[in-house]
Amino acid sequence: MRGHRLGPSAIVAVLTRLGHHVNAALQRLGFAARFFVMLLLWSSQSFRRLHLTIREVYYAGFQSLLIIMVSGLFIGMVLGMQGYETLQRYGSADALGVLVALSLVRELGPVVAALLFASRAGSSITAEIGLMKATEQLTAMDMMAVNPIARVVAPRFWGGVISMPLLAALFSATGVFGGYLIGVVFIGVDEGAFWSQMQASVDFRYDIWSGIVKSFVFGIAVSLIAVFEGYDAQPTAEGVSSSIKGTVVKSALAILSLDFVLTSFMFREA
Repeated sequence: MRGHRLGPSAIVAVLTRLGHHVNAALQRLGFAARFFVMLLLWSSQSFRRLHLTIREVYYAGFQSLLIIMVSGLFIGMVLGMQGYETLQRYGSADALGVLVALSLVRELGPVVAALLFASRAGSSITAEIGLMKATEQLTAMDMMAVNPIARVVAPRFWGGVISMPLLAALFSATGVFGGYLIGVVFIGVDEGAFWSQMQASVDFRYDIWSGIVKSFVFGIAVSLIAVFEGYDAQPTAEGVSSSIKGTVVKSALAILSLDFVLTSFMFREA
């Protein structure tokens, strides 16, 4: 059987549809860039009401502590078990602390904490702003000469940016404790070797600082996606639901792609 060839009209229709999608994506990207600039411009007014940002740090950061610390503990325990089995084959079981610490501080801490933050806090931020738009609360603020970006969006954005590095640090610290529980307490790795090799091998500039920078960049990306998706949501239940899904998916893609870019710059050979 011969394959059906597309006629000129069908090709034109496909290209036209593709052009519409590309044009819509570029328009949305331009709107997002303008939204980010407006967010930064109105942040100074938002900081004058510092209690709003502190409240968002509580909602986005403190209320995410449970899932962050429990996940960090179990990931550290898994690293302890898997790392011990691998290092024991080469007679390097005492280096378990180095393996656990570097894995968490460099990569798993910032990345996994950011993914959990996007799923828990990012989706919540999008839902709050999206519902405020659907119920016309943002429009009412605008009519009362209250800028909704300064009053609603900016505090949530900066609350997420501030919370993310702190959550990543707690995730890594809890993970190291989980690796200690498995490696030292249950398996029997020498405690002195576990901590001393970790302290000797983990460098603040190349390891800890890189994790801080990554978590800060992830916090900006996730918070920006969350507030933008909520602010740009269609004012319907279905539109808000779609925006929440978009926040989780786009945040995950942004975190993983940014992690690759940052790692390639931070740990490239001189």
